[in-house]
Amino acid sequence: MMTQMLPEVEEAVAEIRSAFTANGVEVVLWDDGGAEVTVGGVELGEGYEPRTTFVGFRIDHLYPHSDVYPHFMRPDLRRTNGAPLPNPGMIPNQQWRGQPAVMVSRRSTRWDPNRDTAAGKLHKVLEWVRCQA
Repeated sequence: MMTQMLPEVEEAVAEIRSAFTANGVEVVLWDDGGAEVTVGGVELGEGYEPRTTFVGFRIDHLYPHSDVYPHFMRPDLRRTNGAPLPNPGMIPNQQWRGQPAVMVSRRSTRWDPNRDTAAGKLHKVLEWVRCQA
């Protein structure tokens, strides 16, 4: 049983904290050295109601050699124009850490550990979600 984050996971968490300094970042250690990360108060813009959400995801113990996937957002998220959430892409009635959530499914099929990071993936997911409004 591991009692601390693997160095690569710890570095990823530090990068997320640095990139999202205005947001609360909660981290839960997994026994394998990976971590669950929840970033709070993420702004999605006028196209969504509520306009802010948490974003949760797991950084696997294989990181950086594994994609950071999937991401989760608040369960009551909806588009302000009344259109349903994009499907495929945003799947309601899922769970994050035992609580209801919308899963955002944006797998990186060409994940490159020399280029891709957990913080970069989070930015890409948020950009995609905002463009779907």
